[in-house]
Amino acid sequence: METGIVAVEKIGGRSTVTRCFSKYPLKFIIPRKVGSSATDAVWIYSLTYGGGIVSGDSISCGFTIGDDCTAVLTTQASTKVYKAVGSKRSEQVLERGRHATGEKWDFALYKSSNHVFLDDQPLFLDTVLLEQGSISSVAERMKDYQVIAMLVLLGPRLKHVQNRVQEDVKRMMSEKLRTPSAGMKRHRSSDHLLTKPTFIASCSPFGPKGIGVVVRIAATTTESVYSFLRHQLAGMETLLGVSPYC
Repeated sequence: METGIVAVEKIGGRSTVTRCFSKYPLKFIIPRKVGSSATDAVWIYSLTYGGGIVSGDSISCGFTIGDDCTAVLTTQASTKVYKAVGSKRSEQVLERGRHATGEKWDFALYKSSNHVFLDDQPLFLDTVLLEQGSISSVAERMKDYQVIAMLVLLGPRLKHVQNRVQEDVKRMMSEKLRTPSAGMKRHRSSDHLLTKPTFIASCSPFGPKGIGVVVRIAATTTESVYSFLRHQLAGMETLLGVSPYC
């Protein structure tokens, strides 16, 4: 059962929300105006009543975007996963929990699936699963990485953004993995010196003729992820009316 449904269609020459439904623990906020009125873009903010994902939450959303429409689905902050006592979850940025109370990936199970369909045909199917294991915990496997993120760029209007992010990720990771720097942490092993970047990103095309690009990120700080996204998505301001990360 879906907890949220949004449909956007072209009405009177402008992108318009024609259907919006949500139920606990999800809520949608659709402001009347974001940026210049000359920009044809609908902004949709998704919120959760608990301020993040809490124990037992299950969220399933469906979004239908009509031809020649522009819609922005975002959140007011990164998605946080909170622990509940006595109990054993997306552009999508996931944080490890409440740092001040010592929570670090302290949950039994997080599963997030993102499916993109084009003309009713599956184009991008992705699932992220973080689960406590019998041998090691999520926190142990994540090491020092405190945040993970995924960015999906799809469509001819974003081709310039796709090209830029692919070039930048290739350059960044070549530099980070080639030589030790201030942006790396050093770990001694019994035989040699290992270096681990504080920010890791990968970039892969998908779909016919590489119509889409998916970027995956793991970092030790939320600020570094936002800085990367702010820089990479600056070119979308003309399409959306304002910068995605202003």
